[in-house]
Amino acid sequence: MRTARRWSGSTRWRRIFQGRPGATGCNIWATEGFPVNNDGDDDAGQRKGVGTTIPNGTIFRVLEFAPGLAPRNHRTDSIDYIVCMAGEIDMELDDTTVHLKAGDVMVQRGTIHNWINRGTEP
Repeated sequence: MRTARRWSGSTRWRRIFQGRPGATGCNIWATEGFPVNNDGDDDAGQRKGVGTTIPNGTIFRVLEFAPGLAPRNHRTDSIDYIVCMAGEIDMELDDTTVHLKAGDVMVQRGTIHNWINRGTEP
């Protein structure tokens, strides 16, 4: 059975987790393998043990980075699609910084990076 999911209001935030100091996240959906198995009606956002990435999988995650976010230079073995929904944020790379404002989008392809919120709002 194929299903569609829709969340609104506080329902979608039932999966909130805390990462490094200043980072709050919510996994909306996750898959593993390809082709994806669309059978059943389990809520894949409730999946246990989801880390930064899933080998051969996907994660749809919403993140909030507070001002003063603790640094974390890291590299993921994934393609990350970033949509800055509000405020501003910087992505530090080895030799440059990319500044994003509300409405900006970016594709991050396995670079060593660090997110920094130099603003006053998450």
